[in-house]
Amino acid sequence: MFVLSRNVSASYRVIATLVAAAVVMWAMGAYHYAQAANVTDLYDLLTDSDRSAFSNHTIQFITPTGITNGQTVTIDLTGFTNASGVDFTDIDVATTTPTSDLTVATDCTGAARIGASFAGLVLTLNFCAGDGGFVAANGTTTIQIGTNATFGVAGDARLTNPANTGSYEIDIAGTMTDRGYTRVAILDNVLVTANVLTTFDFTVYGNGSGEVVNGTTTTQVSSSTTIPFGTLTAGDIETLSQDLTVGTNAINGFVVTVEEDQHLLSSTGADIDNFANGNNSVTPAAWSAPTNNITLENTWGHWGMTTEDTDTTRTAEFGSNQWLGVSTTPQVIFSHNGPSDEITPGTGSTTVGYQIQISPLQEAGDDYSTTLTYIATPTF
Repeated sequence: MFVLSRNVSASYRVIATLVAAAVVMWAMGAYHYAQAANVTDLYDLLTDSDRSAFSNHTIQFITPTGITNGQTVTIDLTGFTNASGVDFTDIDVATTTPTSDLTVATDCTGAARIGASFAGLVLTLNFCAGDGGFVAANGTTTIQIGTNATFGVAGDARLTNPANTGSYEIDIAGTMTDRGYTRVAILDNVLVTANVLTTFDFTVYGNGSGEVVNGTTTTQVSSSTTIPFGTLTAGDIETLSQDLTVGTNAINGFVVTVEEDQHLLSSTGADIDNFANGNNSVTPAAWSAPTNNITLENTWGHWGMTTEDTDTTRTAEFGSNQWLGVSTTPQVIFSHNGPSDEITPGTGSTTVGYQIQISPLQEAGDDYSTTLTYIATPTF
């Protein structure tokens, strides 16, 4: 009979024992390896992504493990600059689960719940121990850096973007368990251009008799190029009107003036003077008849004008049934301070009136005439 000997050395027995023990302890959960989780929903929202621009930052993330009292969060903003002196007054921290706006200071003294400080371009947020400034698992933390930080002390400084275009990494770390990073893109602004052609249309229309113009009624028919008062009778008032329209996209609107080239003059040398009694009034006043003084020729007849645009650039505006003299000096009768549509009264359209009255002393003549000139000026 043969006997086979199986001798196992002491060293092999030790190894076998250790392996077996390790398997048992692993099965029982005796070994636990702590491992950081990635923060989720992480972003940094800039208010301006242009090169070298001042910008506010809104950084938000969710920490699967949470943040406990005494832990820190670091935000590495390398690439940006702190030329304007961003400090704790320009930083807000808000959390959810629990929901809270956390008071920020330079350190964890006083009522501060967050200590905030920069070391170069690395911002460290210290969640102060023992004050309840924590974030539960899967809670959201929002950090505002810049003038958008308004909780407590309003922020007055912003970080400056990198001078070069490109993608810049922002790392989130610290003594909290979770980690993460995101990126922001710095790029040149896009210039958008367009041209809009200027427009300006000015039109004069004639009116019939029986039309209302600034509180009175017309007695004769006009055209776009004539104001025919006709044959005048002493004491009678003759009134005509014209409609004016302006259409323009001028940003500062327009002004319309009117002027005569001379008094209403006859070939005999006689004239019909300007309202009132030849005084050529520039302040609108109620209509009055010529005073018919035998020794004062300019009181024998006069004519004047009015407008329904009572909000012009004039220093003295027209009231209802108020008139002034038609002058060789341009008088403002229509204006607006913005674009106009040729329709809206006082903005794109108005009515002007012309009125005449003579006394028995007015010299005879069958060819009294003058020329009116409208000047419409846009203001771009």
